[in-house]
Amino acid sequence: MKVVIMAGGKGTRIASVISDIPKPMIPIGGKPILEHEILCLKEQGFKDIILTVSHLGNIIMNYFGDGSKFGVNIEYFFEKEPLGNAGALYEIKDKLSDDFLLLNADAMFDIDFNRFVEYHKSHGGLATLFTHPNSHPYDSGLIFVDENKVVTKWLNKEDLRPTWYKNRVNAGLHILSKKLLENRPNTPKVDLDRQILKPLAGKGVMYAYDSPEYVKDMGTPDRLEKVREDFESGLVKAKNLRNKQKAIFLDRDGTINKYVGFLTNIDDFELLDGVASSIKRINDSGYLAIVVSNQPVIARGEVTFEELNEIHNKMETLLGKEGAYLDAIYFCPHHPHSGYEGEVKELKIDCECRKPKPGMILKAAKDFNIDLSKSYMVGDSDNDVLCGQNAGCVSKLVVNNNFETIINEILGKGDR
Repeated sequence: MKVVIMAGGKGTRIASVISDIPKPMIPIGGKPILEHEILCLKEQGFKDIILTVSHLGNIIMNYFGDGSKFGVNIEYFFEKEPLGNAGALYEIKDKLSDDFLLLNADAMFDIDFNRFVEYHKSHGGLATLFTHPNSHPYDSGLIFVDENKVVTKWLNKEDLRPTWYKNRVNAGLHILSKKLLENRPNTPKVDLDRQILKPLAGKGVMYAYDSPEYVKDMGTPDRLEKVREDFESGLVKAKNLRNKQKAIFLDRDGTINKYVGFLTNIDDFELLDGVASSIKRINDSGYLAIVVSNQPVIARGEVTFEELNEIHNKMETLLGKEGAYLDAIYFCPHHPHSGYEGEVKELKIDCECRKPKPGMILKAAKDFNIDLSKSYMVGDSDNDVLCGQNAGCVSKLVVNNNFETIINEILGKGDR
């Protein structure tokens, strides 16, 4: 599969730090960020690369040449006139394979590209977006999907957004079909998001690939410094799903939010003090933050799947406002005891996912290649403790609102 890397941006937001070289040449760990990208691709067999360049592009071309010294083959397209961030694609479409990877040259990433490509091929769409949660969803574009991960709505950061939303952001890594380039928009510059991808939302041909792997734009001085810290700590490479992950599994009610019994009304959802800052610490540590929650209110007929989803959207929105995020949410909608008015009969079963059984944790471990022996379960009930133990994790019981203390203790120990 061919790879197109867009390396023509001017980097105006980062100009206060570095202005005499193009943004993709900013050094991280002694190498330009673009070199890290190319090496990540090469290690996984993606060696046929086209770089689109413009601003200070000669610096990029002189450094990388034909790519042979990096073990890849590089061709260039030099934009003499600004074509927008996607206009060059129409100029090079005859060189592209039927499906191609399209990446930005100014982001630090280390991801399992073969896993990403396999997902794209299995779904058969015209486009697949690499999506993830981030620490600032309130000023990021948002991606909305249905139960099959088909993108139903795309909101740019300037668009009006709902009160509560899932923290799912387009990370700027894409797999696209060349069919999308058959008809060029009739504008001198072409915007990838607004003119090519966003119009696909709701048409059943674009999918989201959710992953907790490391992808971070370093377009501002603060983000650049964070990327450098994460690279030096080894976090960037560790988050690649080819490597075993470690997670802190979290109960929901009574652990993340105030316990009110069976929570059926979204207005009753309230984050507990200190939870957002503690989850932010988990995010920064390299552990995945994953919720596993029994939700028998579904089987009881007291909350619909749509209403539960909105409650979880509220949780993600409130956490996001404080710079924290969840890598995934798993819930069990079942309940074993039947014969009650209003119940959903098909959900009244003795399942494998209801805590203290470890089904939700085992599913997460399979999805994200998690080493359960280096992971923790944190919750406020004996069922949470038993669930973690049954899955092979160390369990921690939340009592007297000591969630913050528990997380500090776990992160202070590091790997067991």
